[in-house]
Amino acid sequence: MSTTSIRYRLTKCQIQFWNTNGYLIVRKLLTPDEVAEIRDNFTALATSSQGVPGYWVPDLTPAGAVDPLRRYPRVMQPHRWETSGMAKRYLLHPRVQAVLTQLLGAEPLAAQSMYYFKPPGARGQALHQDNFYLQVRPHTCLAAWTAIDPATPENGGLYVVPGTHTMPVVCPEVANQDESFTTHLVKAPAGKKAIPAELQPGDTLFFNGNVVHGSPPNRSKTQWRRSFICHYLPRSAEHISKYYAPLFDFTGAPVPMDTSEDGGPCGPEFAGVEYYGTNGPWH
Repeated sequence: MSTTSIRYRLTKCQIQFWNTNGYLIVRKLLTPDEVAEIRDNFTALATSSQGVPGYWVPDLTPAGAVDPLRRYPRVMQPHRWETSGMAKRYLLHPRVQAVLTQLLGAEPLAAQSMYYFKPPGARGQALHQDNFYLQVRPHTCLAAWTAIDPATPENGGLYVVPGTHTMPVVCPEVANQDESFTTHLVKAPAGKKAIPAELQPGDTLFFNGNVVHGSPPNRSKTQWRRSFICHYLPRSAEHISKYYAPLFDFTGAPVPMDTSEDGGPCGPEFAGVEYYGTNGPWH
C-alpha cells in the first residue's frame, strides 16, 4: 500500500470497527458540491425521460404512475455509458480509493456503479448479500454506498446486520414483494439483527460483500432517498460474474479477469425489460 495514494486516512478505531462489524460509515467523504453534481446529473437524466436500453428504462405509462420504481428505476452501470464521464469519475474517486485501499489492505478494482432514486412510496430491497451476485473469488466484494439525500428509517435508508461479514454467502429465500422490489431474502442469523445506518448527504457507508443488508420502503410522503452505489474487489481476486466485466483500476484502465455465467441477474423486477442484455431477473 503506497502512502502517497492515501488521501483520506482512517483511524485505528475505524479500522477496528470495520474488522469487527464488516461495515464502516465515513462521514462527509464527498463535499456538498460533489453531492450536488451527482444529484443534478441524474436528475437531468430522469427529467429527460430518455431511456438507456439495458441500463435505465423508465416506464412512462400509467403503470409507472402507480409504482414509483417503474417511473424511477435504479440506474445501472452509468460509468459505461454516461457521456460526460461524471459517473466514472465518482466510481474512481481518489478519496473512495484511499478508504478502499486501507480497508482491503490491497489495491482495489472497480466493478459496478448504480444510482437509486427511491421516491416517496417506493418499495425497499429485502435483506441480501452482494457477493451472491458478484461472485468474487477468492475474497469478496466491497460496496461504497454514498447518500445523496439524508437516509433514515422513515425514507427507506439502509440497514446492516453487524458481524455478518464472517458468515458464508447463503441461498436466499423468497422476499415479500409488497415490501421489496426484488425477490431474494437472506434473514439475519440467530442472535443478530439489522440496525439502521443513518446517513447525511456525502456520507459513505462501506460494507463487506457478505454483510446482510437491505432497506424498507420509503414511507415518507415528501423525502426522496437518492444514493450513488459502487462495488469493488481486491486486485488479488481471480473471478467475478460476467455481468460486472469490464473491471477498471483507479487509473481508468480496464483489467481482465476470469468470469462465469454465475451470479449477475437476480430477483425478477419488471418482466420483459432488458438489463445487462438479458430479459427478466437481474440485480
